[in-house]
Amino acid sequence: MTKFKKIGVLTSGGDAPGMNAAIRAVTRTAIYKNLDVIGIREGYRGMIEKLFEPLWSHDVSDIIQRGGTILKTARCMEFMTAEGREKAYNNIREVGIDGVVVIGGDGTFTGARIFNEEYDIPFVGIPGTIDNDLYGTDYTIGYDTALNTVVEAVDKIRDTASAHNRMFFVEVMGAEAGFIALRSGIATGAEAILIPEKDEGAKLTSLMESGRRQKASILVIVAEGEEEGGAYALAAKYKTHFPNYDIKITVLGHLQRGGSPSAFDRVTASRLGFAAVEALLDDQKSVMVGIQNNDIVLVPFRKAVKLHKDVNRALLEIADILAI
Repeated sequence: MTKFKKIGVLTSGGDAPGMNAAIRAVTRTAIYKNLDVIGIREGYRGMIEKLFEPLWSHDVSDIIQRGGTILKTARCMEFMTAEGREKAYNNIREVGIDGVVVIGGDGTFTGARIFNEEYDIPFVGIPGTIDNDLYGTDYTIGYDTALNTVVEAVDKIRDTASAHNRMFFVEVMGAEAGFIALRSGIATGAEAILIPEKDEGAKLTSLMESGRRQKASILVIVAEGEEEGGAYALAAKYKTHFPNYDIKITVLGHLQRGGSPSAFDRVTASRLGFAAVEALLDDQKSVMVGIQNNDIVLVPFRKAVKLHKDVNRALLEIADILAI
């Protein structure tokens, strides 16, 4: 077993509620295991620019309830080059880091996988993305909070839609996956849910031809990656088909990334942070810690990034039936 003395932790890619809870768990678990902890600011850029700072138990106090990330996050083009990764390697070796926990999504794990193929410092990943689109884990940090943020916002939109006989196209995040759109659509009683995984143009057509046109309001939840171009394009396309409704568009955007993490995300982040340190001490490398059927699992970065995670098809059927 490798003798670890010091580990690094960083957050990379898009921020997600619960990242701070994961940083806290990694830091305190490592300290409990008699390891030193180095916080790497601004993701992989911090490895290249030596943005290192020691983390102690008190440094991660009072952060479990905070959104965002105290270590900041950034995308780093230089890390995509061999020269950038060599500089990062030399820098983390210089400060004595024996292993790194990276918190992020598929781009973060792709960088970590390539780095581990080139250098001998092990990387273990924690899935942190509101999209919930990483293969090998049932939930990613931030997804539950983002989902609840969407539901709260859409509930308020429904109130005004009903008061004014309006039809709302509400766009939510999910450039390549419809997990947020599908679950929030069911939770808010949306009349239609449009996601990249399924062609739902026919659903809007049937909506026009059914008795549902007489509803006091109509809500259409649209994932930003939907093939017809998002909420604005859809609203323009179907506006003439719904003459009895005042068509409105709401794009929730980065509102979904912020806010205090839910209890579920805090506990998930705490479990995964603990598991990531355990994985490093067990000589694991180039793996993501995930949760499947409520159990901790280790998933190779290559699988987590390359394999496709599909939405729950049973939920698609439920959404169709309950929208009548």
